[in-house]
Amino acid sequence: MTSTEGYKPEPGLAAEIEVEAYRRLFPLQYYERHLAESVRPDSRALGRARDTTIALGPVTSADGSALVKIGDTTVLAAIKLEVMTPSIDSPDVGSVAVDFQMPPICSPVVRPGRPAEVAPVIAKQLSDVIMSSGMINLKELSLISGKAAWMAYLDIYCLNADGSLFDAALLSATAAFSHLQIPLVSLNDDGKLITVSEELKDKAAVEPVNKENRKLTIAVAPFSLTCIVHGKYILADPTSEEESVMDTHVTVVLDSKERLVSLYKAGGAVLLHISVVKDCIMLAKQRMEELSEILRESLSAMEVD
Repeated sequence: MTSTEGYKPEPGLAAEIEVEAYRRLFPLQYYERHLAESVRPDSRALGRARDTTIALGPVTSADGSALVKIGDTTVLAAIKLEVMTPSIDSPDVGSVAVDFQMPPICSPVVRPGRPAEVAPVIAKQLSDVIMSSGMINLKELSLISGKAAWMAYLDIYCLNADGSLFDAALLSATAAFSHLQIPLVSLNDDGKLITVSEELKDKAAVEPVNKENRKLTIAVAPFSLTCIVHGKYILADPTSEEESVMDTHVTVVLDSKERLVSLYKAGGAVLLHISVVKDCIMLAKQRMEELSEILRESLSAMEVD
Protein backbone atom coordinates (compact mmCIF):
# COMPACT_ATOMS: atom_id res chain seq x y z
CA MET A 1 0.00 0.00 0.00
CA THR A 2 1.46 3.32 -1.06
CA SER A 3 1.63 5.97 1.65
CA THR A 4 0.14 9.39 0.88
CA GLU A 5 1.62 11.03 3.97
CA GLY A 6 3.25 14.30 3.14
CA TYR A 7 1.59 14.42 -0.32
CA LYS A 8 1.12 17.94 -1.66
CA PRO A 9 -0.93 18.72 -4.75
CA GLU A 10 0.61 20.52 -7.67
CA PRO A 11 0.68 24.30 -7.06
CA GLY A 12 -1.55 24.95 -10.06
CA LEU A 13 -4.15 22.43 -8.95
CA ALA A 14 -4.09 23.70 -5.36
CA ALA A 15 -4.64 27.27 -6.54
CA GLU A 16 -7.49 26.18 -8.78
CA ILE A 17 -9.21 24.32 -5.94
CA GLU A 18 -8.75 27.30 -3.65
CA VAL A 19 -10.28 29.69 -6.19
CA GLU A 20 -13.26 27.41 -6.81
CA ALA A 21 -13.86 27.04 -3.06
CA TYR A 22 -13.74 30.82 -2.64
CA ARG A 23 -16.17 31.22 -5.55
CA ARG A 24 -18.67 28.87 -3.94
CA LEU A 25 -18.37 30.20 -0.39
CA PHE A 26 -18.19 33.92 -1.20
CA PRO A 27 -19.72 34.36 -4.67
CA LEU A 28 -20.44 38.09 -4.37
CA GLN A 29 -16.95 38.93 -3.16
CA TYR A 30 -15.53 36.71 -5.89
CA TYR A 31 -17.39 38.67 -8.56
CA GLU A 32 -16.60 42.03 -7.02
CA ARG A 33 -12.87 41.26 -7.23
CA HIS A 34 -13.31 40.67 -10.96
CA LEU A 35 -15.50 43.75 -11.42
CA ALA A 36 -12.80 45.91 -9.85
CA GLU A 37 -10.60 44.88 -12.80
CA SER A 38 -13.47 45.41 -15.34
CA VAL A 39 -13.52 41.76 -16.34
CA ARG A 40 -15.79 38.81 -15.64
CA PRO A 41 -14.86 35.24 -14.63
CA ASP A 42 -15.55 34.04 -18.20
CA SER A 43 -13.07 36.66 -19.51
CA ARG A 44 -15.76 38.86 -21.05
CA ALA A 45 -15.69 42.63 -20.77
CA LEU A 46 -18.53 43.98 -18.64
CA GLY A 47 -20.52 45.27 -21.61
CA ARG A 48 -19.93 42.33 -23.92
CA ALA A 49 -22.63 39.76 -24.71
CA ARG A 50 -21.94 36.07 -25.27
CA ASP A 51 -21.57 34.47 -28.69
CA THR A 52 -24.97 34.05 -30.34
CA THR A 53 -26.22 31.73 -33.08
CA ILE A 54 -29.55 31.31 -34.87
CA ALA A 55 -30.57 28.15 -36.74
CA LEU A 56 -33.74 28.52 -38.81
CA GLY A 57 -36.19 25.70 -39.55
CA PRO A 58 -35.07 23.00 -37.09
CA VAL A 59 -38.68 21.80 -36.58
CA THR A 60 -39.89 20.54 -39.96
CA SER A 61 -43.45 19.94 -38.73
CA ALA A 62 -43.85 23.61 -37.74
CA ASP A 63 -44.75 26.47 -40.07
CA GLY A 64 -41.85 28.49 -38.70
CA SER A 65 -39.14 27.66 -36.19
CA ALA A 66 -35.77 28.75 -34.85
CA LEU A 67 -33.13 27.45 -32.46
CA VAL A 68 -31.22 30.20 -30.63
CA LYS A 69 -28.11 29.92 -28.49
CA ILE A 70 -26.74 32.78 -26.40
CA GLY A 71 -23.71 31.30 -24.72
CA ASP A 72 -25.05 28.14 -23.12
CA THR A 73 -28.63 29.41 -22.95
CA THR A 74 -30.58 27.50 -25.59
CA VAL A 75 -34.21 27.99 -26.63
CA LEU A 76 -36.34 26.52 -29.39
CA ALA A 77 -39.29 28.42 -30.89
CA ALA A 78 -41.92 26.83 -33.13
CA ILE A 79 -45.01 28.37 -34.73
CA LYS A 80 -48.06 26.40 -35.80
CA LEU A 81 -50.90 28.06 -37.73
CA GLU A 82 -54.52 26.99 -37.36
CA VAL A 83 -57.64 28.43 -38.97
CA MET A 84 -60.00 30.17 -36.55
CA THR A 85 -63.16 32.25 -36.78
CA PRO A 86 -62.31 35.91 -36.04
CA SER A 87 -64.27 37.85 -33.47
CA ILE A 88 -67.16 40.09 -34.47
CA ASP A 89 -65.28 43.14 -33.19
CA SER A 90 -62.16 42.31 -35.25
CA PRO A 91 -63.33 40.49 -38.38
CA ASP A 92 -60.18 41.22 -40.42
CA VAL A 93 -57.39 40.23 -38.05
CA GLY A 94 -55.79 37.03 -36.85
CA SER A 95 -54.34 36.30 -33.46
CA VAL A 96 -51.14 35.19 -31.72
CA ALA A 97 -50.91 33.00 -28.62
CA VAL A 98 -47.56 32.77 -26.82
CA ASP A 99 -46.41 30.00 -24.49
CA PHE A 100 -43.02 29.66 -22.80
CA GLN A 101 -42.07 26.37 -21.20
CA MET A 102 -39.18 25.40 -18.94
CA PRO A 103 -38.93 21.60 -18.55
CA PRO A 104 -36.84 20.22 -15.67
CA ILE A 105 -33.97 19.36 -18.02
CA CYS A 106 -33.23 23.05 -18.63
CA SER A 107 -32.13 23.93 -15.10
CA PRO A 108 -31.57 22.33 -11.70
CA VAL A 109 -33.81 25.07 -10.27
CA VAL A 110 -36.83 23.67 -12.14
CA ARG A 111 -38.27 20.62 -10.42
CA PRO A 112 -40.39 17.88 -11.99
CA GLY A 113 -44.12 18.32 -11.47
CA ARG A 114 -43.78 21.99 -10.53
CA PRO A 115 -43.89 24.62 -13.30
CA ALA A 116 -41.16 27.25 -13.20
CA GLU A 117 -42.46 30.46 -11.65
CA VAL A 118 -40.65 32.62 -14.20
CA ALA A 119 -42.19 30.86 -17.24
CA PRO A 120 -45.61 32.62 -17.28
CA VAL A 121 -43.89 35.95 -16.55
CA ILE A 122 -41.66 35.57 -19.60
CA ALA A 123 -44.61 34.43 -21.73
CA LYS A 124 -46.57 37.58 -20.76
CA GLN A 125 -43.57 39.81 -21.48
CA LEU A 126 -43.07 38.16 -24.87
CA SER A 127 -46.71 38.60 -25.81
CA ASP A 128 -46.67 42.27 -24.77
CA VAL A 129 -43.48 43.01 -26.73
CA ILE A 130 -44.59 41.17 -29.88
CA MET A 131 -47.90 43.05 -29.92
CA SER A 132 -46.64 46.50 -28.87
CA SER A 133 -43.58 46.51 -31.14
CA GLY A 134 -45.68 46.27 -34.30
CA MET A 135 -43.56 43.41 -35.59
CA ILE A 136 -46.64 41.57 -36.83
CA ASN A 137 -49.53 43.10 -38.74
CA LEU A 138 -52.42 40.93 -37.57
CA LYS A 139 -54.38 41.88 -40.69
CA GLU A 140 -51.94 39.76 -42.69
CA LEU A 141 -53.26 36.75 -40.78
CA SER A 142 -56.77 37.32 -42.13
CA LEU A 143 -58.08 34.87 -44.76
CA ILE A 144 -61.75 35.69 -45.33
CA SER A 145 -63.19 38.76 -43.65
CA GLY A 146 -65.42 37.81 -40.75
CA LYS A 147 -65.15 34.10 -41.55
CA ALA A 148 -61.59 32.84 -41.29
CA ALA A 149 -58.20 33.97 -40.01
CA TRP A 150 -54.99 32.40 -38.77
CA MET A 151 -54.30 31.71 -35.13
CA ALA A 152 -50.51 31.60 -34.67
CA TYR A 153 -49.48 29.40 -31.75
CA LEU A 154 -45.96 30.36 -30.72
CA ASP A 155 -44.43 27.76 -28.39
CA ILE A 156 -40.99 28.43 -26.95
CA TYR A 157 -39.06 25.74 -25.09
CA CYS A 158 -36.07 26.44 -22.91
CA LEU A 159 -33.57 23.63 -23.43
CA ASN A 160 -30.81 25.08 -21.27
CA ALA A 161 -31.20 28.04 -18.89
CA ASP A 162 -27.94 29.88 -18.33
CA GLY A 163 -29.11 33.47 -17.97
CA SER A 164 -30.82 36.11 -20.15
CA LEU A 165 -33.78 33.84 -20.83
CA PHE A 166 -36.04 36.62 -22.08
CA ASP A 167 -33.40 37.83 -24.56
CA ALA A 168 -33.01 34.36 -26.03
CA ALA A 169 -36.78 33.75 -26.08
CA LEU A 170 -37.50 37.04 -27.86
CA LEU A 171 -34.75 36.44 -30.40
CA SER A 172 -36.11 32.95 -31.13
CA ALA A 173 -39.64 34.36 -31.54
CA THR A 174 -38.43 37.08 -33.92
CA ALA A 175 -36.43 34.55 -35.93
CA ALA A 176 -39.33 32.06 -36.06
CA PHE A 177 -41.76 34.70 -37.36
CA SER A 178 -39.16 35.78 -39.93
CA HIS A 179 -38.90 32.15 -41.04
CA LEU A 180 -42.67 31.55 -41.03
CA GLN A 181 -44.15 30.11 -44.22
CA ILE A 182 -47.94 30.48 -44.32
CA PRO A 183 -49.69 27.36 -45.69
CA LEU A 184 -51.87 27.56 -48.79
CA VAL A 185 -55.59 27.09 -48.11
CA SER A 186 -58.64 26.86 -50.36
CA LEU A 187 -62.39 26.39 -50.04
CA ASN A 188 -63.73 22.89 -50.57
CA ASP A 189 -67.17 21.98 -51.91
CA ASP A 190 -68.67 22.36 -48.41
CA GLY A 191 -67.34 25.89 -48.06
CA LYS A 192 -64.70 24.88 -45.51
CA LEU A 193 -61.06 25.92 -45.65
CA ILE A 194 -58.60 23.11 -46.27
CA THR A 195 -54.83 23.09 -46.58
CA VAL A 196 -53.50 22.80 -50.12
CA SER A 197 -50.38 20.72 -50.62
CA GLU A 198 -47.52 22.07 -52.71
CA GLU A 199 -48.19 19.38 -55.33
CA LEU A 200 -51.78 20.52 -55.90
CA LYS A 201 -51.35 24.29 -55.77
CA ASP A 202 -50.82 24.67 -59.56
CA LYS A 203 -53.79 22.55 -60.60
CA ALA A 204 -56.68 24.40 -62.19
CA ALA A 205 -59.27 22.82 -59.90
CA VAL A 206 -57.58 24.27 -56.82
CA GLU A 207 -57.84 28.00 -56.19
CA PRO A 208 -55.90 29.02 -53.06
CA VAL A 209 -57.44 31.79 -50.98
CA ASN A 210 -54.05 33.17 -49.94
CA LYS A 211 -51.84 32.55 -52.96
CA GLU A 212 -50.16 35.96 -52.72
CA ASN A 213 -49.76 36.09 -48.93
CA ARG A 214 -47.26 33.43 -47.88
CA LYS A 215 -44.83 35.45 -45.72
CA LEU A 216 -45.46 37.97 -42.99
CA THR A 217 -44.13 41.47 -43.48
CA ILE A 218 -41.72 42.05 -40.59
CA ALA A 219 -41.57 45.84 -40.72
CA VAL A 220 -39.66 46.15 -37.46
CA ALA A 221 -38.03 43.45 -35.36
CA PRO A 222 -37.68 43.73 -31.58
CA PHE A 223 -34.45 42.73 -29.83
CA SER A 224 -33.58 42.88 -26.16
CA LEU A 225 -30.62 43.03 -23.82
CA THR A 226 -30.69 42.18 -20.13
CA CYS A 227 -28.16 43.90 -17.89
CA ILE A 228 -27.22 43.57 -14.26
CA VAL A 229 -26.57 46.76 -12.30
CA HIS A 230 -24.26 46.30 -9.33
CA GLY A 231 -22.97 49.47 -7.75
CA LYS A 232 -21.24 51.46 -10.46
CA TYR A 233 -20.96 48.43 -12.74
CA ILE A 234 -23.24 47.32 -15.58
CA LEU A 235 -22.95 43.73 -16.83
CA ALA A 236 -24.52 42.92 -20.19
CA ASP A 237 -26.05 39.51 -20.95
CA PRO A 238 -25.57 37.90 -17.52
CA THR A 239 -25.17 34.18 -16.95
CA SER A 240 -27.45 32.37 -14.52
CA GLU A 241 -24.71 32.50 -11.88
CA GLU A 242 -24.36 36.26 -12.26
CA GLU A 243 -28.14 36.64 -12.04
CA SER A 244 -28.22 34.64 -8.81
CA VAL A 245 -25.43 36.64 -7.19
CA MET A 246 -26.52 40.16 -8.20
CA ASP A 247 -30.23 40.85 -8.12
CA THR A 248 -30.83 44.14 -9.95
CA HIS A 249 -31.79 43.17 -13.52
CA VAL A 250 -32.78 45.58 -16.29
CA THR A 251 -34.11 44.44 -19.66
CA VAL A 252 -34.21 46.94 -22.53
CA VAL A 253 -36.16 46.16 -25.71
CA LEU A 254 -35.43 48.15 -28.88
CA ASP A 255 -36.80 47.62 -32.36
CA SER A 256 -34.71 47.55 -35.52
CA LYS A 257 -35.37 51.27 -36.00
CA GLU A 258 -33.72 51.98 -32.62
CA ARG A 259 -37.00 52.90 -30.95
CA LEU A 260 -37.53 51.97 -27.31
CA VAL A 261 -40.25 49.31 -27.02
CA SER A 262 -40.03 48.58 -23.30
CA LEU A 263 -37.80 48.82 -20.27
CA TYR A 264 -38.31 46.29 -17.50
CA LYS A 265 -36.62 46.20 -14.10
CA ALA A 266 -37.02 42.93 -12.26
CA GLY A 267 -36.52 43.40 -8.52
CA GLY A 268 -33.36 44.54 -6.81
CA ALA A 269 -32.73 47.29 -4.31
CA VAL A 270 -30.85 49.62 -6.62
CA LEU A 271 -32.67 52.73 -7.78
CA LEU A 272 -31.73 53.42 -11.37
CA HIS A 273 -30.39 56.86 -12.14
CA ILE A 274 -31.06 58.37 -15.56
CA SER A 275 -27.38 57.97 -16.48
CA VAL A 276 -27.55 54.23 -15.72
CA VAL A 277 -30.70 53.83 -17.83
CA LYS A 278 -29.00 55.66 -20.71
CA ASP A 279 -25.97 53.38 -20.45
CA CYS A 280 -28.21 50.30 -20.55
CA ILE A 281 -30.03 51.65 -23.61
CA MET A 282 -26.69 52.36 -25.32
CA LEU A 283 -25.57 48.78 -24.71
CA ALA A 284 -28.96 47.52 -25.95
CA LYS A 285 -28.54 49.54 -29.15
CA GLN A 286 -25.16 47.93 -29.83
CA ARG A 287 -26.63 44.51 -29.11
CA MET A 288 -29.62 45.18 -31.38
CA GLU A 289 -27.26 45.92 -34.26
CA GLU A 290 -25.35 42.68 -33.59
CA LEU A 291 -28.50 40.55 -33.42
CA SER A 292 -30.00 42.19 -36.53
CA GLU A 293 -26.90 41.23 -38.49
CA ILE A 294 -26.91 37.66 -37.12
CA LEU A 295 -30.58 37.27 -38.11
CA ARG A 296 -29.95 38.73 -41.59
CA GLU A 297 -27.10 36.29 -42.15
CA SER A 298 -29.25 33.36 -41.05
CA LEU A 299 -32.09 34.39 -43.39
CA SER A 300 -29.64 34.89 -46.28
CA ALA A 301 -28.11 31.45 -45.70
CA MET A 302 -31.61 29.96 -45.70
CA GLU A 303 -32.40 31.56 -49.08
CA VAL A 304 -29.16 30.26 -50.59
CA ASP A 305 -29.90 26.73 -49.39
